[in-house]
Order: sequence, then structure tokens, then C-alpha cells
Amino acid sequence: MQLRFDGRTALVTGAAHGFGRAIALGLARLGASVFASDVAAAELAETGRLALDASHPLEVATVDVSDRKTVDAWVAHALAASGRLDILVNDAGGVLGQVGRPLEEVPDEDWRRIFAVNLDGAFHTSRAVAPTMKAARAGRIVNISSGAGLGVSLTGIQAYAAAKAGQIGLTRQLAHELGSWGITVNSVAPGFVLSNPTTEKQWASYGEEGQRKLVQGIALKRLGTPEDIVNAVLYFASDQAGWITGQTLSVDGGR
Repeated sequence: MQLRFDGRTALVTGAAHGFGRAIALGLARLGASVFASDVAAAELAETGRLALDASHPLEVATVDVSDRKTVDAWVAHALAASGRLDILVNDAGGVLGQVGRPLEEVPDEDWRRIFAVNLDGAFHTSRAVAPTMKAARAGRIVNISSGAGLGVSLTGIQAYAAAKAGQIGLTRQLAHELGSWGITVNSVAPGFVLSNPTTEKQWASYGEEGQRKLVQGIALKRLGTPEDIVNAVLYFASDQAGWITGQTLSVDGGR
């Protein structure tokens, strides 16, 4: 099965590093016109440079997905520049530098900040692209959730687990709402992947014994790579996944 996205426009959030960067570069490599965003401007610029070096340029923009007005402006720009919106990948999220703490020690603002990016952000972008996708009677929305949304977060961060579970619920709900217009909405739930400084720090904190136990608990006995996640996203974004919607695919090596 050979996937191509020539003539299609893709929006990717959280593209400054990790999964988002790999997804944006993967879509551009396969012919899509990619609009990539993040709040980390310097790292996002590096994503743009890598795309240019690979002869598959994409457009980058600093966007805070928790801010509806900023999201709406970014989506409107992408539509004006390309004339269409075919694919949305909601990767923006993460733990935002927070660490696991007992429930009673978690401030309201920390709880809300994680929800604002991980869940509100996916809602804002999906709402912004919906009218155009409805008019075209076609579209692909792919949310990057987490194994934490299906089970228990390894980080111990309550808001992260809850927001990712909420994102999976949003995926199911939007799939039913938008399906009549030929729009599919699916979610990819990655397992543990060394994809950015946060996950590398988390991995180091486990120590040699903890790392061994984590890997031994994976059926395939290895950690994932960003490309493992990219492959799942590309499939959901493709024509081949045209009768798949409302699904969450665990890409975790077998847990």
C-alpha cells in the first residue's frame, strides 16, 4: 500500500519536535501542503529548516491552540493560501513541564493549563476546520492521544490522563457528528516513545532497572519510535481509511 497526499492540505499542531515534527515532515514528504504550528518558535523553525533541507518545504506559524482567536486566524490563513483543508492532526499537548504530585497538592491553574492545550486545543482546531470540510464533504481529523487516556499515566499527572481520556471521548463524538459529511475522526494512542526532551527525562528517571521492566512489559520488547506513530497517522489520513472512524488505535508495541 503506497500512500500519497498530493494536492491535499494538512494542518499539524505541536510540530516543533517529537511526534508533531515527524508527522508534519512525513505528510510533506508524501506530497501534502503542510501548515505546521507550535508555541515553541525556535524549534518550530528547525522543523521548517529540516523540511526545506529534504526538499519538501512546509509553512510554520507560532500558534497557541488554547487561544481560539489565534487558531481561527491560522486556519483561515491556511485556507486562503491553499484553497482547501483536507487533514488536521492534533498533536499539541503534553505535560507542559509538570511532574506527578499528590492530588491534594495540584493547583487549579496546573490542572486547567494541561486541559487547555491537550483537550481545548483539539476542540478549537476541529471546530475551525469543520465548516470547510463539511462544504467539501470530505476530511480527516486525527487526534494524538496517549496510552494514558486508555489506562493509567506513567507520569502520575492526573490532568494529563484525564485530558487524554477526554480527547478520546471527543474523537468518538465528533466521528458521529461529522460522519454524514464524509469526515472521519480517529485517534492514535502512543505508548512510551523517546520523542522529545520530556520523554527522555522521564526515561532517565526510571533508572536501569525501571527501564528494563518497562521494556519487558512490551510484547515487542522495544520502545517505539516517532515513525511508528507517523505510520498510524498517515494511514488514518489516507483514502484507505475511508470507512474507519471514531476509533482509537494503540500504537504501543503490545501492552
